Amino acid sequence: MFGAKALILLRTKWKWKLNPINCVACFSSSFSSSSHHVKFKAPIDMAAKDGEFRVFLVAGEVSGDSIASRLMASLKLLSPFPVRFSGIGGIKMKSEGLESLFPIEDISVMGIWELLPHLYRIKVRLNEAVEAATLFEPHVVVTVDSKGFSFRFLKRLRARYNQQKLHSPAHFHYVAPSFWAWKGGEERLKGLAEFVDHLLCILPNEDTICRLNGLSATFVGHPVLEDVMELNSRNSSSKNEWRAEGNGGDFRRKHEVPPGATVISLLPGSRIQEVSRMLPIFANTMELLKDNVPQLMTAIHVAPNEHVENFIGGAVHRWPVPVVLIPGGTTHMRYDAFSASRVALCTSGTVAVELQLARLPCVVAYRAHILTEWFIKYKAKIQYISLPNILLDSAIIPEALFQSCKPENLALLLNDLIPDHVCREEQIIAAQKFVKLLMPSERMKHNLAKQNLMRTCSDYSPSAIAALTILNYGKPVIHD
Repeated sequence: MFGAKALILLRTKWKWKLNPINCVACFSSSFSSSSHHVKFKAPIDMAAKDGEFRVFLVAGEVSGDSIASRLMASLKLLSPFPVRFSGIGGIKMKSEGLESLFPIEDISVMGIWELLPHLYRIKVRLNEAVEAATLFEPHVVVTVDSKGFSFRFLKRLRARYNQQKLHSPAHFHYVAPSFWAWKGGEERLKGLAEFVDHLLCILPNEDTICRLNGLSATFVGHPVLEDVMELNSRNSSSKNEWRAEGNGGDFRRKHEVPPGATVISLLPGSRIQEVSRMLPIFANTMELLKDNVPQLMTAIHVAPNEHVENFIGGAVHRWPVPVVLIPGGTTHMRYDAFSASRVALCTSGTVAVELQLARLPCVVAYRAHILTEWFIKYKAKIQYISLPNILLDSAIIPEALFQSCKPENLALLLNDLIPDHVCREEQIIAAQKFVKLLMPSERMKHNLAKQNLMRTCSDYSPSAIAALTILNYGKPVIHD
C-alpha cells in the first residue's frame, strides 16, 4: 500500500504494547511446519539427499532485492550444503549469484489503478515464473514483499504441484503483507495459509497476529538494521547505538560542497510510477525553498531501476538548484549523503526507516493516482503513513499526504524544520526509540544460542535469523 510495512497494533482490538520481547513466540514454534494442508519433508533433508540446497527466489522491487540478497548471503554461510539459486531479482541478488529470469522492472508496479496498463505483461511474467520454478525443482521457494505478484505466484505454483500430485516445496514469504492496515485485513490473512507455509515478519507483533490466524510466522527483525552492520564493518566501529553513520565530510569534499551550504537529501521512490509523480513535486518545492535557504544543494538518491535512472537523469537538466545524484545499491554512498545533509524529503517507504538509522530529520510525502488515494482513504485504518510515526503513535515526522502533498506545503514544512534545532533533535531522540523496536528480540537470540544454531554466524542479523528459520523448517527442535 504505502511501501512502509507499518504495524498498527495500537489501533487493533488487541491493544498490544509494542514490546517485541514479550510478543515473540518460542523459537521452536517459529520453526514448526504448518502442515495442515500440505505434508512436507524437511527441506534440508531433501538437500542432503540431492547434495545441494535449491532455493527459488522472487523479489519484485528494489527494497526486496536488497532484502533477498542479504538472505542469499546468509543461506550460503549457514547451509551445510552448497546453495543454488534461481528466480527473479535485481542487481544485488545478481551479485550473490542469481541470474534473473527477466528484469525486475517488469513486475515493479505499485498502486491499484496504476497496475491496469501493465496487467498483460505481468500475466506473461507470472506464467514464466511458475514454469521456471517447476523446472528448477526447488527445496524451498522464497518470495520477498511485492505481495500482488508474490501471492499470485505462490498460489499458482502450489496449484501446479497439487494438480500433478508432486511433492511441494515449502513456501516462505519475507515481509508480511500489510493486513493490519486495511479494514477486514486480518480476515483475509487466514486464506494465505493455503499457499504460504511460513511468514518471515520484519515488524514486532506481526508474527503473533499471524499465528492467531493460523499462519506460521517468525519475527526476524527489520532487514534495514543490516545497513548499520555493513557500515560498522567498513568503519570498524561499534553498533551499540544502532546508528548508521556515513562520512559527511568525504561527501562534501568529493562533490565540492561550499562551506555553509545546506544539503537536502531527496528520495523520490524506487518505482517509476511514484518517481514520475513525486520528483516534479520535489523540484517545485526546491524552487520555492531556494530563496529562503542560502546555498541550497540537493542530493537525489536514485534507485537502481533502469526506468527510474533514465527519468531522473533527464529531469535534473532542469533542476532549480545544484544537484548531486547518488546511485542506488551502494550503502556507504547513501549514508555519506545522509551525513552531509541537514534534512531529507522522502516519499513514504523503506527510506523513512533508513533515515531513522542515519538520525536524519525528514519530511515524508505521498501521492498516488486519485482513485488509489480514494481507495486508501476508504479502506485504510491508519492515522499516519510513515512507519516511525505509526510504531511510536506520534506525529514526530511531518507528513504531507494526498492533496496536501503540494510544493507550497512541503516548502513550508522544510522551511520550519531546517532552522529548528528543537524539532530536529526531537526526531533524533525518537529515532533511537524507534530503531530498538525493529531489533530481533533477546528471547530469540537466547533460543538461537541455547540450541547452538549460530555456531557458524554470530551477528544475529535479521537475514541470519531468516536463513536459519528456512534451513530448520520442519526439523525437530531441542527443548529444555
